[in-house]
Amino acid sequence: MRDDGTAHHVIELAERKAYTARIFRQTTREFVERIINNPRSQGLKDTKGALASFGGVPIKVGEETIGGVGVSGAPGGQNDEACAAAGIAKAADQLK
Repeated sequence: MRDDGTAHHVIELAERKAYTARIFRQTTREFVERIINNPRSQGLKDTKGALASFGGVPIKVGEETIGGVGVSGAPGGQNDEACAAAGIAKAADQLK
């Protein structure tokens, strides 16, 4: 969903953050840190559809990643990630 005052591009960014969290099975914050701290991982940022930007959180059941949530448009990437994590936490009891 998108707030009326939010720019249109945030939808695509949120989708790409969710995809990145899903395929790499980690938050996009962790993905960014992985790229920065491990030169051998830098090519991963070029994966089609992936986005190295805070705001994507994987959905996990136990250790299995079953999806991802991406948020974009909050003021600051930390807030995007917190919002995504809060959404997952709200539905956590349904993910068992």
